[in-house]
Amino acid sequence: MEVTPQSAGWEYSGLRVVTLAAGEEITLETGESETLVLPLAGSCVATVGVPADEIAVTFELQGRPDVFSRVTDFAYAPRDASIVLWSKDGGRFALPSARCERRLPPRYGPAGKVPVELRGAGQMTRQVNNFCTPEAFEADKLIACEVLTPGGNWSSYPPHKHDEHTEHESVLEEIYYFEVADAPNGGAGMAYQRVYGTTDVLEEVRTGDVVLIPHGWHGPSMAAPGHDLYYLNVMAGPGEERAWKICDDPAHTWIRDTWTDQPTDPRLPMSSAAGPEGDR
Repeated sequence: MEVTPQSAGWEYSGLRVVTLAAGEEITLETGESETLVLPLAGSCVATVGVPADEIAVTFELQGRPDVFSRVTDFAYAPRDASIVLWSKDGGRFALPSARCERRLPPRYGPAGKVPVELRGAGQMTRQVNNFCTPEAFEADKLIACEVLTPGGNWSSYPPHKHDEHTEHESVLEEIYYFEVADAPNGGAGMAYQRVYGTTDVLEEVRTGDVVLIPHGWHGPSMAAPGHDLYYLNVMAGPGEERAWKICDDPAHTWIRDTWTDQPTDPRLPMSSAAGPEGDR
C-alpha cells in the first residue's frame, strides 16, 4: 500500500506500508520527504544512509507483535536519504512521510518516551499514542499518532476539521490507515469512517484500508462491537508552524461537556511501552 502526494492529489502527506518476509531486505529512498519507520508487526533493523560526507546510522527497532499489543519504538529518516530495512523474522512496517524543506538528523524514538493519552469518556474513550506530535518529537512538517479504540466505542469524535488557516485551526492533509482486530473465531473485523462537508463518505474499513482527508469534517471513527480498532494518522500541511489545531463541528461539540460526568472506559489503556500487561 502506498499513498504519495502525487497519487493523493495534494502537496505533503504520504504513507507506505511494506511487508517483509523473514530475512528480507529492501532499500527505500526518502526523496523530498522526511520519513518514519514504524513497526506495525515485527521487529527490524533500519539503516539510514545520508550524503557521502555523513555516516550512515543504524537503528534496531524492537517493534511489537501487533498494533494492539504494545507501544512501539520507531526511527526518523530525513529527506534526501536512503533507508535499508531488514527483518530477521519478517513483519509489516509503516513509513509515514511528509514533503519538507529542512533536513534534520536521523534519530531513534524509544517506545518508553511515547506519550500515551486517554481522550474522551464512556463509549467515546480512546487511547492516543502521540509518538510524532509537535510536543513529543521534532520534525519539519510531519505529524503522526496512533489511536486505539475499543470495540463498540467511537473516536475522532466530535467530528472536526483542519482545512483553514486561522488562530484556532491549521491546514493539514490527513491519511487514516486502519487495522481491525479479528473475532475470536477468526472472522475479519470491520469498522466505519465518516467524512462530510465538501464530500460525503461513510466507508466500511478493514485491516489495510486507508481513507484520505484533504478537507472537510471527519469523524466519527466507529469500532464495531467485539472488534478493537487501530488507526494511524499521518498529517502535514503548508503552515510555517508545525501545529495540530482543529475546529469541532459546532453541531456536535456539546458532547465534550458530557465527558466530565462519565468514567473513562476501563479497557483503556489498551497497551503501553511495556505491553498489555506491563506497567501503565
